[in-house]
Amino acid sequence: MVNIPKLKGKMVENELSISEMSERIGVDRSTIYRKLNSGGDSFTVAEVQSIAKELQLNSEDINSIFFAL
Repeated sequence: MVNIPKLKGKMVENELSISEMSERIGVDRSTIYRKLNSGGDSFTVAEVQSIAKELQLNSEDINSIFFAL
């Protein structure tokens, strides 16, 4: 399960809106909204990699956000 609050917090830290994030990773804005509101269960590996790159996440951040228990 994805830690949505932490992911949104990292987006705020990087001053990125959902619209800006979707544009940077090449995913439709409505898709990102839907995935964030559904708990993030449907993020693909490619999306996770792109988000991690845009937010400059380290491995600890990636694990705590995308692989939260």
